[in-house]
Amino acid sequence: MKKNLNSIIVGLVLTFIFSTLVNPQIPLIKNALHRIEGIIYDLRLNATLPEKVRQSDHNILVVDIDEKALQEIGRFPWSRTVVKDLVTKLVDAGVVVIGFDVTFSEPEVNPIDKMLESEMGVDLYQNDPDYFEQLKVDLDADMQLASVLGDTDIVVGVLFQDQADIQSGALKEPSVILLDQSAQKITSRVYRGQTSNIDIIRDAAIGQGFFNSSTDPDGFIRRALTIIEHKGKFYPSLALEAARLYTLSDHIEVETTPLPGTDYHSITAVKFGKTRIPTDEFGQVLVPYRGGQKSFPYYSAADILKERINPELLEAGIALIGTSAVGLADLRSTSVGLQYPGVEVHANVLEGILQPELFSYRPDWWQGSLYLQILLVGLLLSLLLPMLGPFWMALVGLVTMASTIGLNLYLWQMKIELPLSQPLALAFFITMYNLARGFFSENSNRQQIKSMFDQYVPPAHIDKMLTDPSAVSLEGERKEMSVLFSDIRSFTSISEKLSANELKDMLNEYFSPITKSIFEHQGTIDKYVGDMVMAFWGAPLDDPQHAQNSVIAGFDMLKITRELREEFVKRDWPEIYVGIGINTGDMNVGDMGSEYRRSYTVLGDAVNLGSRLEGLTKFYGLEFLVSEFTKEQCPDIAFRPVDKVKVKGKEEAVAIFEPVAVRDSVDSGLAAELALLDTAYQDYLSQHWSEARTHYQSLLEKNPTKKLYSLYLERIEHLEQNPPGDDWDGSFTHTSK
Repeated sequence: MKKNLNSIIVGLVLTFIFSTLVNPQIPLIKNALHRIEGIIYDLRLNATLPEKVRQSDHNILVVDIDEKALQEIGRFPWSRTVVKDLVTKLVDAGVVVIGFDVTFSEPEVNPIDKMLESEMGVDLYQNDPDYFEQLKVDLDADMQLASVLGDTDIVVGVLFQDQADIQSGALKEPSVILLDQSAQKITSRVYRGQTSNIDIIRDAAIGQGFFNSSTDPDGFIRRALTIIEHKGKFYPSLALEAARLYTLSDHIEVETTPLPGTDYHSITAVKFGKTRIPTDEFGQVLVPYRGGQKSFPYYSAADILKERINPELLEAGIALIGTSAVGLADLRSTSVGLQYPGVEVHANVLEGILQPELFSYRPDWWQGSLYLQILLVGLLLSLLLPMLGPFWMALVGLVTMASTIGLNLYLWQMKIELPLSQPLALAFFITMYNLARGFFSENSNRQQIKSMFDQYVPPAHIDKMLTDPSAVSLEGERKEMSVLFSDIRSFTSISEKLSANELKDMLNEYFSPITKSIFEHQGTIDKYVGDMVMAFWGAPLDDPQHAQNSVIAGFDMLKITRELREEFVKRDWPEIYVGIGINTGDMNVGDMGSEYRRSYTVLGDAVNLGSRLEGLTKFYGLEFLVSEFTKEQCPDIAFRPVDKVKVKGKEEAVAIFEPVAVRDSVDSGLAAELALLDTAYQDYLSQHWSEARTHYQSLLEKNPTKKLYSLYLERIEHLEQNPPGDDWDGSFTHTSK
């Protein structure tokens, strides 16, 4: 399992990421997922549509104001007298419910009113006003249409608007009621404006229903609203109201449930009579498309008006009057067609309401189910694929994806609609990641290995390793070496002051010369961890001068840091300071890891001490600390004694020193300071507090910024008051790393 830990982690991370997409809150991601899921929904729907259009238990038909009708009857809108004749023909043929996918929002101009716009007309009217008033009544097309609307169950159309200032016509009292009258806030779609019918039409019609469409972010109609809220009241859709009248139900009930933690009630279903239609929280249903355009019987309005249709075809029917004419702008993009008449969308919804078993729905437990699918797919592939070869990886991935699709299709056939994009995409990405990683692992070559070592080992080491493999051993071994740790001080606060790009640029400009310096002094880069650099000397090639080379590299790193600090200030970047710690001792070194992932590194207590020394630099106000074991092997380096410490987790005290300079470059002033410091430190170890205080005060006066000297003056004052005893070894115990 360890060999494939990287692939497992990536798979689990992908699983976590996809689990957050079950119910995303970021609009951009939410809309993108809706679009993807919409495409999958359309593919699934069309793949499962029967070859032959299903037979309906109800004679739902479309009266089409088509191109033929426009040519024969005239341009739309037609005179209300023509509409009256159309209604009469339908009623005479036995149609029991008629729904209008249009509104009659403006009164039709009366011919007598038109006549009175001219002087001649006024003269005629004045000759016999009673006659013309009666004629005006006889010619009132709105009244004529209203006179036949009560002959059968008629649903007139309403269009609700977002703009509150659009208030055209008047609404009937709605037929919708809430089952829970205590519900004050409902998760319904709220519209502030409306375009409805003139009073005489409204009063004559038994029902009214809106024909607003509900579009997804991609503009497709996959769902339909069953109710809409307007001014605190709830109104049914054209299809729902037609179904209510067809079933002779008195009213429509809205079923809600409280949303935990809010004062809202979520819509769960609409009911009339014994019929219950589950909906989503907005009162929407998935449109149960029975097929492409004209899956329902279409009859041209012209053929009905001119009695070219066998009345038996219309008997006991529910007629929806709408249009398929391109010029009348009621063609919609749907899952089953890009030029789909809006009136036929209502027909599909109406059939579903009358036959609720046709509706697919998303159950209350859909989110839990989706989480479970993602978890199972993610865990299965994350844990299994890294252990397989390319062929079996591909096979298992394909089988998993096919099974996911198969399960989704099975539930779809059971009328349960669940999202598919997240588990399917997760299976795809985990499979592709493992295939790609396996491919590159199997096709690695000598040059790739060389490129990998170039990042950590000096070029001279690489050349020798490639030309004389016997000179080095990549196998694990224990040998004396020196290890260096370097860290940027206050890196967290620095990173907060820079943008991501500036931080990247700063680290690149820092690491590049630092790495070059380590290479030039025969060091090997072990790793970079954030702002930390770890390097070692003495492997893979032997280096008798490993301790001294590491210290000289440390000097160079401090010089580079000072130069970079000046450059960074010019660029308005924060000043950088580093801490460096070096230790020398026996360490385990070798090419460690798995057969898939290896790293040439060092381990051991001596390595840990090097890391602790780097951490102590800040405590002493110094940039550079080494252990006594490193100092012993650097006769050409001048050191400043710092302390004798016990680090956390260790009982043995270790003397630590600050490398000052190469001895040949030490001037007389520095030499005098170091000599006085040696005397002061020996007096301190011998518990000669007065002499030690005098020396440290003298040192501090000459070096007022040296925190080390102030620290010892504080210690001396404390130890004078609290004598440590004769067995005191002069060590200080650090309780933190």
